Amino acid sequence: MPDHNDRRPSLVARGVVLTVVTAVALLALPASAVAAPATTSGGAKTASAVVHPVAPTSADEKAVRDYWTPARMAAVPSDPPSNRPPADGPDGAAWQGSAALSASVGRLFYTDRDGEDSSCTATLVAAANRSTVVTAAHCTLGHDLLGENARWNTNQLFVPGYRDAKAPHGTFAVRLASVHPEWVKSGENSPYDQAFLALGRNAAGLRAADAAGSTQRLGYDRPGNRPVQQFGYPRGSAYKEAHQGRPEFTGKRLAHCWGAAKEFLGWGDVPKSDDLWGVRCDMGGGSSGGPRMAGFDASTGKGSVVGVNSMGAHMTKDGLFCEAATAGCHRYLVGPQFTAGVTKPLFTAAQNA
Repeated sequence: MPDHNDRRPSLVARGVVLTVVTAVALLALPASAVAAPATTSGGAKTASAVVHPVAPTSADEKAVRDYWTPARMAAVPSDPPSNRPPADGPDGAAWQGSAALSASVGRLFYTDRDGEDSSCTATLVAAANRSTVVTAAHCTLGHDLLGENARWNTNQLFVPGYRDAKAPHGTFAVRLASVHPEWVKSGENSPYDQAFLALGRNAAGLRAADAAGSTQRLGYDRPGNRPVQQFGYPRGSAYKEAHQGRPEFTGKRLAHCWGAAKEFLGWGDVPKSDDLWGVRCDMGGGSSGGPRMAGFDASTGKGSVVGVNSMGAHMTKDGLFCEAATAGCHRYLVGPQFTAGVTKPLFTAAQNA
């Protein structure tokens, strides 16, 4: 099985005002969640987004911001630090480029279903509410080891531009989360491991996009096999000793990997496309939810977010799962490719919050 960066150790992670219509299809949804509908080409309505209020009041937001002190952020488990020299390469390096990129990507802190503090990565995207980020679904709604019994994470907080336990643009509590109904049903549904979060304001009363001064655009239905940059705040290295303990591999600073994306075709005898793409990458847990960006301009720090990091997968040149120690087997960081059919309704539900 591939390793899910933040979900399972064995595999590598109160009312917002909403205008929704009850979906025709009956879904088994967690408490307080609602299903927002979309109309198919045949005219029938089907649930396309599960919307959940996370911290909807100003008091809720403040409680989340107060919970995440700098000391608590720094205490989120990670590999121990070391003084190893940089070992930069396409499979992992510290991001030292445009500040516009750094300001739009940040750490997403939360308390998981087991009551443990953890983190992922999320990205500010251009949205009507100027307060929307994209991340992996498992970073906001987790499942048990069998991929069942979905439960929302608590104390969800986004910190754009996070570096060395500092929040240069302030911190933003997550008010609302939007995920696909298929993700609610099963945490093994990797093509649906994508989510959008609507944020509150920081302590100064600013919206996230205004405070950070930078957002990224979304790209739907793009070809997967293109040169991409993948960003994240990994709390550990997946395999390379030279990366272990470095600030960019202990969640302190932003890291990235780059190259031509490759599709993961699964671990069965017959290749099966779930539209999961990524590059060879050593970023481990914590990088989940980070953006996979196409058409990226390093000088401006801008590009199109075409997917998110979801899981690590060892695969052959043919895209099939392989054992890590075998010849020709390499570790990739893959995730769903964004589509208008799956991704856009999730984004719309969040940006309209």
